[in-house]
Amino acid sequence: MNYAHEFHAGSFADVHKHAVLCRVLAHLGAKETPFRVLDTHAGAGLYDLHGADAARSGEWRDGIARLCAASLPRPAAELLAPYLAAVRAFNRAGGLAFYPGSPALVRALLRRQDRLVACELEPRAAAALRRNLGRDRRLKALAVDGWMALRAYLPPRERRGLVLIDPPYEQESDLARLPRALADAHRKWATGVYMAWYPIKDRHQCETLARRLRRCGIPKILRAELAIATSGDRLRGSGLILINPPWRLADELAVLQPALAAVLGRGAPGRSRLDWLAGEHAPVAG
Repeated sequence: MNYAHEFHAGSFADVHKHAVLCRVLAHLGAKETPFRVLDTHAGAGLYDLHGADAARSGEWRDGIARLCAASLPRPAAELLAPYLAAVRAFNRAGGLAFYPGSPALVRALLRRQDRLVACELEPRAAAALRRNLGRDRRLKALAVDGWMALRAYLPPRERRGLVLIDPPYEQESDLARLPRALADAHRKWATGVYMAWYPIKDRHQCETLARRLRRCGIPKILRAELAIATSGDRLRGSGLILINPPWRLADELAVLQPALAAVLGRGAPGRSRLDWLAGEHAPVAG
């Protein structure tokens, strides 16, 4: 599985992960104290939906385009408002030409006192990331390996924040290394919020990931999955692991995920799953 950001920009998986990302950022921004975001596999930051890669796949038409055109129940619409406002800020009224990746979405929701460290190793994407982030002093773009960044840039000076792990899964070993990487990072910074995306392609691999996470000793782990396709599709769904999720995020996802499943399902409504791999429904640091 190679989840290239530019090829899948605005897809159902992007919608799922970025909608949840914006909810986490909204919670972090609810307190006055500063926070830091470490985006380990940031990509280019902004994507032309009519460019060669996105146009060839066309996945954004069944993702962000479908969501923008949908009539959503009020509770879900309110939860999605920060995400959709950030997307629309990059586009003219009534149109979709560009899709913001995770660093651009984080930037849209940062305050003056907050910071972002965005990492991207691939040379072309790293150069584009630097251009897209510009000279904003709150932002730092680094051409480094994202897995190594977990060792080098944690813990941050701020006591609050988010680590976003969204690799392309070019290597089969990437999914297997995720539990250990999360456990090691959590030992260095136990109070941070962690959000890791993974593709749902092989159900057995996903359950193996869950078992390994349960054994890694992290007290609070929430799993959020959105399945929108049949087994015949290459990418069947989108999964998220949330460590130390902000208080009430689980309740929000119980509203948000079914609404996304109804809008984004292919031919029939999709399915969502939300459960705790470790811990219980209780307030946590965030």
